[in-house]
Amino acid sequence: MLEFLNQIINGLSLGSIYALVALGYTMVYGIIRLINFAHGEIYMFGAFAGMLAITVLRLPFFLALIFAMVVSALLGVVIERVAYKPLRKSSKTAALITAIGISFLLQNVTAMVMGNNTSAFPQVFDQKVYDFGGIRINSLQILIFGVTIVLMFLLQFIVLKTKLGRAMRSVAVDKDASVLMGVNVDNTITITFAIGSALAAAAGVLIGLYHIRVVFWMGTAPGLKAFVAAVFGGIGSIPGAMIGGFAIGLMEAMVAGYGGSMWSPYRDAVVYLLLIIVLLVKPSGLLGKNVKEKV
Repeated sequence: MLEFLNQIINGLSLGSIYALVALGYTMVYGIIRLINFAHGEIYMFGAFAGMLAITVLRLPFFLALIFAMVVSALLGVVIERVAYKPLRKSSKTAALITAIGISFLLQNVTAMVMGNNTSAFPQVFDQKVYDFGGIRINSLQILIFGVTIVLMFLLQFIVLKTKLGRAMRSVAVDKDASVLMGVNVDNTITITFAIGSALAAAAGVLIGLYHIRVVFWMGTAPGLKAFVAAVFGGIGSIPGAMIGGFAIGLMEAMVAGYGGSMWSPYRDAVVYLLLIIVLLVKPSGLLGKNVKEKV
């Protein structure tokens, strides 16, 4: 039982990262029906921005976290305005190919600027391990989980209690009706990209601190897993993205903890197998809704 509880803690810590990134996927898809496959690279960009803020600008951790979120939000706005906005009336295939192209562009530009080698993320926190009757949790896990919960509650407040949130929900339901009601659709979509990018950047900084390293390709696997989490929870559903992220994290932790040396290397494959099963059994995800499109 103690081993099980320890794996739960590990899974929740990892799932917090996936949930933050999955929120960006699900917000963008919910409002413009676009799967932004460049989102994993925003996560990577945020990790590098946080590292530079600490090492070059000498900012304390939480200011570095905010700096990375702001810079990444601006990058998300630029990507949306330059790459995605001109394609809103184009086919979904064109937008999808553009997203993949932006992903490779960000990876290669980062590799050119920061180098191909792994960079060390500065350790600004002393890792303390707390033992509660055999249940072990370290200070970084508490930090990751705490920051994630705060950001999730803040996002829920914005979406459910603010004028911006009402505009986002309105555009997600019907863009044309939103325009008639005085909603600035373009600005709402841009802000949605900015918020999603900021959340991904926060996840990147936290994982950089946890793994003590960052590299230009670090966003590929977490980005895909976060996409799986968004689909599992019901892409377009914010609570679904949260549930999906934590579920994927717990699944990985259980496979790594109980699978031993034989199954541990295949924990990624288990996640993608889950995606296939979900798409076969319930394509809309746990909290997603089946929507019939008129032809």
